[in-house]
Amino acid sequence: MANPSAILFSHIIPPIMAVISVILICAGVMDKKNVYTIIGIILFFAAGIIPFLVLPFLLN
Repeated sequence: MANPSAILFSHIIPPIMAVISVILICAGVMDKKNVYTIIGIILFFAAGIIPFLVLPFLLN
């Protein structure tokens, strides 16, 4: 059986972060707020990288 924390960090948290980042990027571009856009871009990249940083420690 899979480790529940591994499923959390690989299948649940990254998509939630990605959806929030897309909303921030869209809001930042439409309202011309560079801070929202930059936070959205950073959050999107973090959503893609976090599983690769966290899962090796959880699966060992």
